[in-house]
Amino acid sequence: MVYPNFDPVAFELGPLQIRWYGLMYLLGFFVGWLGARHRAKRADAPVTPAQVDDVVFYSALGVIVGGRVGYMLLYNFDGLLEDPLSLFAIWQGGMSFHGGLIGVLVAMGLLARRIRRRFFELTDFIAPWVAPGLGFVRIGNFVNGELWGVPTDPNAPWAMIVNGVARHPSQLYEAFLEGLVLFVVLFTFSLKARPTKAISGLFLLLYGVFRFAVEFVREPDRDIGYIAFGWLTQGQLLSAPMIVAGAVLLVLAYRARDGARSNRRMEDGR
Repeated sequence: MVYPNFDPVAFELGPLQIRWYGLMYLLGFFVGWLGARHRAKRADAPVTPAQVDDVVFYSALGVIVGGRVGYMLLYNFDGLLEDPLSLFAIWQGGMSFHGGLIGVLVAMGLLARRIRRRFFELTDFIAPWVAPGLGFVRIGNFVNGELWGVPTDPNAPWAMIVNGVARHPSQLYEAFLEGLVLFVVLFTFSLKARPTKAISGLFLLLYGVFRFAVEFVREPDRDIGYIAFGWLTQGQLLSAPMIVAGAVLLVLAYRARDGARSNRRMEDGR
């Protein structure tokens, strides 16, 4: 397939340009809001449907602030030193998932304290609804013609011809894995009551694995390149701790549940 060179501008309102990339973010927040509102109707939900508005608002702030700061620190630090005001030039592009994740975690910590809920109750609640937004944003990357994969066999069925070069459409791989697959797994997993931390742990584990795998066929950032071994990328370096943290959270979640069950059996036997 030949990349069709989409126009990144969806439409214009006078001097204001509305870009597909920004619309993908809005679509992600909207779908997340709808899903979380529905999920909040369950008896075991940590928030009410009305409080979902606050959850989405805090999450959006965390994504935007954390994503932008993370990108400038992790991927464009020299540009930040040359022009500190470039931190606020969001319209020029440049967002980091890992920075956005940290921003959301900070935001959920603040919200949890405000509404007097446990931190992991909120992160378990929102985890499935983060995935659709990740998928939409990757589609936005594809429309923008950015974050392409490494060159591949032109005759391969997955090859995308970009400026005469056959490449892996790594944005679409990520949209499928981080968006669709991650959502289906987390949504199905969360249909039943799970121990606290389990859903958050599964999110971190699966995203980390998916991102680490796709990085093998995704071209590294030009200013950074491969960090080590001729294949390790910045994305893999940042995703590896997510895999470890996710596995640890899952173990802690189920150990706590099994420990609570054991204590109840001991009490019942007295």
